[in-house]
This record gives sequence, C-alpha cells and structure tokens, in this order.
Amino acid sequence: MDAQGRGRDEGIDPADQWVLNPDTGDYELRLTPSTGRSVAPSSPGGAAATPSPRRRSKPAPPPPGERASVPGQRDGRGDADARDDDDAQPERKPGGRAANRSGGRGATTSTGRRRTKQKKSGKKKALVWTGGVLAFLLVGVGTTGYFVYEHFNGNITSVSSDGAGTGGFSKDRPINILVIGTDKRTGAGNEGYGDAESVGHADTTILFHVSKDRTNATALSIPRDLIATIPDCPTRQSDGSTKDIPGTEGDRFNTSLGQSERTPSCTMRTVTELTGMKVDHFMVADFNAVKTLTTAVDGVEICLDKDINDKKSRLKLTKGEHNLQGEDALSFLRTRYSVGFGSDLSRIELQQQFLGSLMRKLKSNDTLTSPTKMWSLAEAATKALTVDDKIAEINELRKLGMELASVDPKNITFTTVPVLDNPNDKATVILDESKAPQVFSMMREDVSFTAVEKQEKAAAKAAAAAKLKGEMADPADVRVDVYNGGAPAGSAQNALDWLQNEEGVLKSTNKANAPQDVKRTQLVYAPNQADQARRLADLMGLSASVMKPTKTDAGEMDPMVLTLGPDFTEAGTPLSAPDKAPADIQQVQADKAVCAK
Repeated sequence: MDAQGRGRDEGIDPADQWVLNPDTGDYELRLTPSTGRSVAPSSPGGAAATPSPRRRSKPAPPPPGERASVPGQRDGRGDADARDDDDAQPERKPGGRAANRSGGRGATTSTGRRRTKQKKSGKKKALVWTGGVLAFLLVGVGTTGYFVYEHFNGNITSVSSDGAGTGGFSKDRPINILVIGTDKRTGAGNEGYGDAESVGHADTTILFHVSKDRTNATALSIPRDLIATIPDCPTRQSDGSTKDIPGTEGDRFNTSLGQSERTPSCTMRTVTELTGMKVDHFMVADFNAVKTLTTAVDGVEICLDKDINDKKSRLKLTKGEHNLQGEDALSFLRTRYSVGFGSDLSRIELQQQFLGSLMRKLKSNDTLTSPTKMWSLAEAATKALTVDDKIAEINELRKLGMELASVDPKNITFTTVPVLDNPNDKATVILDESKAPQVFSMMREDVSFTAVEKQEKAAAKAAAAAKLKGEMADPADVRVDVYNGGAPAGSAQNALDWLQNEEGVLKSTNKANAPQDVKRTQLVYAPNQADQARRLADLMGLSASVMKPTKTDAGEMDPMVLTLGPDFTEAGTPLSAPDKAPADIQQVQADKAVCAK
C-alpha cells in the first residue's frame, strides 16, 4: 500500500506526514505508523517511472491542512474523494490549529510527541522553500515520497524544446529561463476575453536571467509588438517527425508562438536571435494559470494611484491597496487602456509590479511556512504550466528551483527591452539601437543591474589578480589576423585601419570573411600568446568570456585570430559589457512596492 493509501486507511491526512527536520530546517515526508504498522515497501525499481510528455490523469490526494512547527498526525476528515475540486478548501477542525500552536520549547503535540528545539531561524528555514514552488516535493523520494513524486509528475505537461536551447541548465553557469504567457482563451470563463479564436500567441514574454553566482537576476520583458526576425524553426510533430517552419522578417515578436503552428521552441530561437543569449528552459502559462496560481497563494497585493474602470479587461477598482486573485488578478494583468499611456508597454510595467508582489508573497513566511499553501501552489503550478521536455519531471524542476533559492528580491530587476515607436506602423515598436544592445550585452556578460556586494568584492579581487597574471606585450609585437564573422560589411578593414594607425598594431592582417559566422566577437590565441592577447583585449575592450585560449603553443610567426561578430559596431568602441544599465531605461527591483498610475 502506498503512502496515500495508508493515510486513508488509518484516517491520516497525507499532508500531516510532512515533518520539519530541526537539524536541516527542511520539511520531510515521513510515515510514523500510528498502530504499529510497518513502513510501506519501496516501489518496483526504487524510483518513479519516467513521465509521459502528456498529462496523466490521476486522482489528487487530499490537500494538506496547515501545520504547527512540528506537525502531528490529525484525525481523518472523511472521504478524500470529496476534495477532488482544486478550489475546495480543507475543513478545519475546531481548535485543531490553535492547539498545535500552543506552547513553546518542550511543548507536546496532539500525538504526545515532544517538540525538539529548532536549530534554524525562520529566515533560514524559509530559504529551503524559496527555490520555487516545487523544490520541497522531493526532499526524500523513496518509500515514503513515492506517491507525491508520482502525483505531481502526473500533473506535468511538456513540449519538445526541439534543440533550440542549451539542453538544460548547469550549476556552473548562468541560467536563462523563458517565461511565456499566451493569449489562448481555452478554459472556463475565458472565452469572453478578446479574440476567442486565438491560436495562443506569445502575449507576455519574460527572459529570466539568473547570475552564475546566484546572487542576482534580471527579468527582461519583451514587447509583443516588437518587430523581430523569426528564424526557421524545426519542430517536432505529434507523430515523431520534424517539420521545418519557415522564418519571417519584420513580423511581430508575438507571432513566434502559435502562428504557422509554431511552438515555444520557436520563441526560444527568436529570443536567441534577438538577444544573442541561449535559453535553458521555457515555461508557458495561459489565462487559467494566472487564476489558479494567484488563488493558491490567497491573492497578490497590488496598489493603485487612481481609480480604474477598464471595460476591455473588466477591471473596476478604487484607488489604494487591493488583494487580487482568480478573475480579478487576470483582469489586472490584462489592463492597459486605463494605466500609463494606454499601450502594451504600460501593461508590461503593470505586469512587472504584479510579479514583483507575487515574488514577495512567495518569499514571505506566511507562504513558505504553510504546507497548505505550498501544496496548493505546487498543485496549481504543475497543472497550469507547460514546460520543455528537459524539465518535464518533478526532480528536474526541484533541482532548478533550488538553483534559484538564494536570489534576494532586492537583487531581482525587472526591465523591458528598450524600444522606439515604429515610424512605419504606429501599432508596433522597433529596437532602440542606442540602448538595447547595452542591455543585451549586460545580460550576456552576467552583469548585475543592481549593486551586489558579493559581486563587487569578486570583481575587485579579479581585477587585482589580473594585474598579477603577466605583462602585456607591446602593441608592435602583437600579431593578429582579423576576420569578419557576421559584423557589418567592411568591419575587418575598419578594425585593421584603427589597430595599425591609431594603436600601433602593425603586424595585423585583414583576412576578409571568416569560414563561418560567430554569434559574437572572439579572440583565439595560444598559451604563449597570452601577453599579446591581454594587450589586444585591453585595446579593444574585449571581455574575458570572448577570449578563447588553445591548449598548445603557437609558432613564433603564427598570428592570433580575431573574428568580429554582430556585436562589433565600430573600431575603438569597447566590446565588453557596460558595468551599469543605460541611465534612463525602465526598471524596478522586485522588493519595491510600486503603485500603478
């Protein structure tokens, strides 16, 4: 009999088997038999089966009741099947919660077990949960956690990434997650919103970049009406075959999903084309996801600087603070005509304010220490979100969540791709070429948009260490071949003229076009050319990430190879990322409560 079955058999709520381990601060799923029963045997093979790409239908276990610090097992509450409705709230026994909360150190639970002194502060315990909604689910998968594993795996829906991403996140590099909100109107109550026949375009798109050291993150909103290049998209079909969907020039960004049967993997490719950044994973949410997720956390707090009565989004609220969930939360996120300039860009700012508030809610002890809310949120998230096939398994989602655990909201910056009105079409926007490349470069080079003490110390240490690594060669001794690998026409000659006439790098040669284009400028050099590479990097403003050392030494007359990519604009302009964002771009930190105007 599995854990869920045993819980019902003994009249135990399965949620009451989540117990706080005082040594680690983690909640763990344990089965302490109340009548001397032995622990259930492990599942065949000792692990859950690999989930199908499609959602599996499975009865939901009872939602957990809210618990005391050291949860005790409570009496059964009747037929679990009566609580299949996701919106149903668990019935509370009179005095049950208060009784479990009474007493301090050494107090006794309802089962007679004595509480152990907790060794971690509430703040430290909270960090265990902040890796995301799903991080707590697989603390101890095995005999006791098997039903939880299987249940949430059965909720997950996935779509192929079609080779568009990196193949999966890694602990030793930054993480890029693409969050896509579609305008698909499927689901109860959604048919009345706008275009009921929408195929589900990328209506809201955020590229969430988490730094390599996990101290900060940048959430970059991409306007749906941005004119973009959508590349060719090889896409897996339901029969296992691959269909090549042709790319287009000058289309709205939102058509990268839904249009011409494009899937989220095509949006991934479009984002890479736009920003130069490879995406690790995607998560897709529809209207229903907004409703269920906000309901699961008992609403999100928002603030208005004025009364709003938006007939398009059906939002009617008075000036001041409000708690929104379900339909109201969806209406708020869809509102644009009654805020700012009434454009999609104004709606993006509204969405960023809402998401910042949601993050604060998720990080709060009120959410993090409540198994009821965490269970409801995990249930809602796994049912509402569609993810790529690389994280279509609860343990992979847990790993991803734990990588995000330490990012403080004050170091999470929401910003938007800098754009200008399209002079040829007032309904669309185009890239602001004077600012957007700087924003993309900062994210590619993992530069924080906020001042992070840990990063500042590391940068100072790295700068000091760099000075000790060796001398830089004299410009006259630098030998380099210059190729054009995707830069504007004439760039190789432009760079050569500057190097020779302005900087004295006379042993340089224009080699015309590179054998193949590169995504960004790079310098390939041998170990015994390191002093030359340092000099050239200093002259051209090359960052460490574009320096590509080989493993073997070069001959005395062998040149280094400099390949100019699309990021090269003009000789003399540094190619390294700026150390701060353009002064007047729109941005807000997730810890700041901002009132919509």
